[in-house]
Amino acid sequence: MAEMLTLDAFEEASEKVKEVTQKTELVESPHFSQLTGNRVYLKPENMQRTGAYKVRGAYYKISTLTPEELDHGIITASAGNHAQGVAFAASRAGARSIVVMPTTTPLIKVERTKSYGAEVVLYGDVYDESCDYALQLAEEHGYTFIHPFNDPTVATGQGTIAMEIVQELPLVDTILVPVGGGGLACGVSTFAKLYNPKIRVIGVEPAGAPSLTAALEAGHPVKIPQANTIADGTAVLEVGDKVFPYLQQNLDDVITVPDDELIVSFLDMVESHKMIVENSGLLTVAALKHLPAENRRVASILSGGNMDVITMSSVVQHGLIQRDRIFTVSVLLPDRPGMLVRVASAIAEQNGNVIKLEHNQFVSTNRNAAVELRVTIEAYGTDHKRQIIDALEQAGFKPQLSQTML
Repeated sequence: MAEMLTLDAFEEASEKVKEVTQKTELVESPHFSQLTGNRVYLKPENMQRTGAYKVRGAYYKISTLTPEELDHGIITASAGNHAQGVAFAASRAGARSIVVMPTTTPLIKVERTKSYGAEVVLYGDVYDESCDYALQLAEEHGYTFIHPFNDPTVATGQGTIAMEIVQELPLVDTILVPVGGGGLACGVSTFAKLYNPKIRVIGVEPAGAPSLTAALEAGHPVKIPQANTIADGTAVLEVGDKVFPYLQQNLDDVITVPDDELIVSFLDMVESHKMIVENSGLLTVAALKHLPAENRRVASILSGGNMDVITMSSVVQHGLIQRDRIFTVSVLLPDRPGMLVRVASAIAEQNGNVIKLEHNQFVSTNRNAAVELRVTIEAYGTDHKRQIIDALEQAGFKPQLSQTML
């Protein structure tokens, strides 16, 4: 069993994971290249079997277990993607699997984990609480525990992504990798530096769960007070102590990304590449805009695509609002015939599309003086939104922007 992250171990892992992985060839992105001033390539692990890269580390780790360890049953804790990887790999090995998941895990990840044969236990609000409980169950029942990130063997399996990137793009300058607990970043950065020390590897973590940033500042892993981010797969309170030394040594930089940037990145991926990428996988997409425009070859790892439809719908709506593609204005007008037509005509002349109207006659005690009309409008973007508002002003109204609720 490979205990250290070496080129030999990466080569062994690469051959092993080919038994279960899909080929996720790099996708060149003219859209993001033009937007960022670099030559951007996407590594679509969202298209992987089980919907995420995690099957790599889980399968490689389980392939190194002894028959006795497999007979004891396998247990892990995960926010979803590692859970599916372990469940799938355990079923291939003929082993029982138990997965402890946070109660906040999206339903699609819970159901898919069960579909691979795992017994799912929902416990805790965040991954760390689930992990503590899984370790407790492992001790009580003798299960073999597989850590989702704080394990050099698991990290070696994840690092096979970097091996595939350099095989396809030998002159890659920069690799962007999402960071939660640090296993993926550990494997990717370690292999990249062993292969070519000149490759820059940049970790990207959510601003609402900056556990790696905190660890680097302290010089050792520390537990942050809370993880508050829509990137649930990277909502980890503390990076792994076994992988942290590799991160310290091999990562060139860390970028933190706020949730708002993930929302608009989702729209970018859907509209420009017709791909569904979950919020944690979008970290590297959002980080592209944080890089200097230097015409470098940048590989962005899209770590997963397991997003439930309700979350997807919410992200799309918020993204449209952020991009001024949907907005709401409130106007006061006399309660008499023809006024609504004037408002509608002003919007229509600018090719605005009305998607919701709310007519409130009780905003004033004098209805003849004023009633409130709230109009939710679809536009092409910020400039078009401004044109519509200007048209309403020229028509004699005083539109006020309101909070948009769909």
